[in-house]
Amino acid sequence: MRTKDISMVAMMMAIIIVLGMIPPIPLGFIPVPIVLQNLGIMLAGIVLGAKRGGLAVALFLILVAVGMPFLSGGSGGFSVFLGPTTGYLIGWFISAILIGLGQEKFMTTKNWGIKFLIVALPGVLLVDLLGSIGLSIVTGMNLSAAIISSAVFIPGDTLKVILVIIIAERLLKVIYRKERVVY
Repeated sequence: MRTKDISMVAMMMAIIIVLGMIPPIPLGFIPVPIVLQNLGIMLAGIVLGAKRGGLAVALFLILVAVGMPFLSGGSGGFSVFLGPTTGYLIGWFISAILIGLGQEKFMTTKNWGIKFLIVALPGVLLVDLLGSIGLSIVTGMNLSAAIISSAVFIPGDTLKVILVIIIAERLLKVIYRKERVVY
């Protein structure tokens, strides 16, 4: 990896960590809170691509697993991977890679609907599905009840997807304009 790649991965990890400093919003009917960190996960995939975005999220999750309190609300440690949020955390890693795989199409299309699908399908629907499966396994909640409970995240996550698209469009123009000049 080049120095630029390492710097971009580190910067994206820092963004995800900073988003974790914003307090979570707990919900009474599901043991998983509303957080802003998934916005950083989606940004990692779309801005850095599959390899670097996946690496940023993987390194972030490793730091969390070894005990760094980087998740929203200051939680960390391996136990979070055994709790109700485990499916969501696994989903974050997979979604960053899948969103990153759509990066080239995202950059070349002007169609907002396609851009929305590239980010929302893995970044919201897949994460919520995997989160629901993990929630069901860990808590013993019926899978359909877990899926219905996770639906509460969709409106806020939809707004996050729109914000990610707006940010990514601007960042990608700057990043790739400068790369063309360098090469």
